[in-house]
Amino acid sequence: MFEQTFKNIDDILYKDAGADSELDYIEQTSWVLFLRYLEHLESEKADEASLRGKEYSYILDEEYRWPNWAMPKTADGKLDHHKTLTGPDLVRFVDYKLFPYLAEFKQKSIDNPRSIEYKIGEIFSELSNKVKSGYNLREIIEMLDGLPFGRSKDKHELSHLYETKIKNMGNAGRNGGQYYTPRPLIRAMIEVVDPKIGEKIYDAACGSAGFLCEAYEYMYQRMENTTTNFKKLQEETFYGKEKKNLAYISLG
Repeated sequence: MFEQTFKNIDDILYKDAGADSELDYIEQTSWVLFLRYLEHLESEKADEASLRGKEYSYILDEEYRWPNWAMPKTADGKLDHHKTLTGPDLVRFVDYKLFPYLAEFKQKSIDNPRSIEYKIGEIFSELSNKVKSGYNLREIIEMLDGLPFGRSKDKHELSHLYETKIKNMGNAGRNGGQYYTPRPLIRAMIEVVDPKIGEKIYDAACGSAGFLCEAYEYMYQRMENTTTNFKKLQEETFYGKEKKNLAYISLG
């Protein structure tokens, strides 16, 4: 399902005046996908809060949440064409309202760089919307809205497809391969280093974070399963830096 959707989106972007290369295709698909996934994540947290009798405070203001700007729907779950932005109206909203609003999160959360708010600001302060046709962008939004995110299997498939696309670009001699290191090589290096809980891991050119993800799996499988160790692994172990803006989206 993911693979066919991405192929269809690539076909749309190929015809758009603003997307010039396959790297652009990945970048532009990814920022839309990121916001779709953020809405899914927030909806899950809101449901969990409701079950506990609490009210969830959404990260994004109402106007900028996915169901309001991207996919407003009627009571029966169908797209509400009276409220749906498309064409030039959609591009103007994304370029002059949505992106500046999301980029502001970086400064608002400057004292808490581990927060999701800071990550949102970091991503969108480094990106711009390159899809010139609002009609093309509308098609992309509707395709990505239908993708499932609920199961870990779905997330793994999505991650695998992204990495495969980067690898194939490198094999074809295009510069997307700079973000990709073969997983067997990564795992061999990690086994030699043999990182332990309590140590810190830093990747100064982390790309799409393959080394950090594999190191996490290696350490998680071998650690003593306690709340303290899990918190340390999650919050105090992994650090990375990357100067290319495409990688920000995959890290986010």
